[in-house]
Amino acid sequence: MIRVRLDLAYDGTEFAGWARQRSGLRTVQQTLEEALTAILRVPEPVQLTVAGRTDSGVHAAGQVAHFDLPEGIWLAHQEKLLRRLAGKLPMDVRVYKAEPAPEGFDARFAATSRRYIYRVCDSKEGTLPTRRKFVLWHNRALDLDLLNEASRLVLGEHDFAAYCKKREGATTIRRLLDVHWERTRHDEVAATVEADAFCHSMVRALVAALLMAGDGRCTPEFPAEVLASKERHPSVNVLAPHGLTLEEVRYPSAEELAARVLETRQMRVLGC
Repeated sequence: MIRVRLDLAYDGTEFAGWARQRSGLRTVQQTLEEALTAILRVPEPVQLTVAGRTDSGVHAAGQVAHFDLPEGIWLAHQEKLLRRLAGKLPMDVRVYKAEPAPEGFDARFAATSRRYIYRVCDSKEGTLPTRRKFVLWHNRALDLDLLNEASRLVLGEHDFAAYCKKREGATTIRRLLDVHWERTRHDEVAATVEADAFCHSMVRALVAALLMAGDGRCTPEFPAEVLASKERHPSVNVLAPHGLTLEEVRYPSAEELAARVLETRQMRVLGC
């Protein structure tokens, strides 16, 4: 058997998220697994493991997944796989790299961080029609200094229960490695958010609180105060998904993959 790493991108607008759903809604995982199964002609359906399960409507420019298959099948298809996938897949999802993964690689558990960007238009005229699928319109002017001041106060390892949808038996402790804002166009700002991992809806809830600081509705300390409370705040809503894009997943060197997988699988305790 050989493990194949896929690097892919998708426009999440018409997808009900990454993960397969019993309801039969259109998902990236099902679309890609069915295309791979048909092209490779494997006896058992391809099953993908992904770095980050994006929500409905969230986009990806640097998603990573892996699957296992017999080495002989891989050798027979490797040269034409990307071209055949391009012909088989719908236009809103593309695989741009497929290669054997090093020993110990796991798209989910070997990752050291995920980097997202949330794009916001703060023009009073609204978002350009050509940008509307990827940029949130925020009908208030935003101050970069206030946004970045508030962002610095939430960096580090914390219990992000106040910004997450909790799951039974899952920890909400995460290490936030980077949050910073920049003005990328005269009418748009972008938040870069990088962490070792994310909880469900964490980025969109956190950015919502930061926007409140950036437009003057609250102090720069407010997002950190909500974080410290470990409780959802009634004034902090989860932002719409279309402004969010998974930009990159980072991995350690091949020699460190196995150790990283073991570390990630351990239940995390704050401060350890």
